[in-house]
Amino acid sequence: MRRTAVRAAGGGVLPPAPSGSAAADGGAAPVPVPEPAGVPVASAPPRRLQTEFPFELPRGYVDDAGTVHREGVMRLATARDELVPLRDVRVQENPAYLSVVLLGRVITRLGTLAMVHDGVVENMFASDLAFLQDFYRQVNAEGHTRASVECPHCAEPFEIDLGGSRLGES
Repeated sequence: MRRTAVRAAGGGVLPPAPSGSAAADGGAAPVPVPEPAGVPVASAPPRRLQTEFPFELPRGYVDDAGTVHREGVMRLATARDELVPLRDVRVQENPAYLSVVLLGRVITRLGTLAMVHDGVVENMFASDLAFLQDFYRQVNAEGHTRASVECPHCAEPFEIDLGGSRLGES
């Protein structure tokens, strides 16, 4: 005889009924197993994972029309985002190009641009590129945009938010 687990009304799995019991013989439905002592029945709602992070470039990207784009959004990188650029000929010829291609994949919005791609990133000012590289590292390695720093004058440690909302906050 094959024994399978019985599904409880709430979707949980109940242990198989002992042989000779009414449930094992096709009788009454099994009684749900009570929660273990000390485990709360109502749990907190699941915490949502933040996958997009707003940023503001220190200088801003200047498009062909002369418009400056500073506010943007970067999403978390996937394994594919980090692997696909390795097949790019430009990256194979010059490994420093990796960050340009990678940032072109994970920046989802920049100002009013219709699309952000590696061509946009390669035409950014060096200070903005350095900011985005640091921001990428913070978001993907740490899971947040805060960084611990130390005051150069008094050596007091404090935190800054790399995703500051105004110039001077990042």
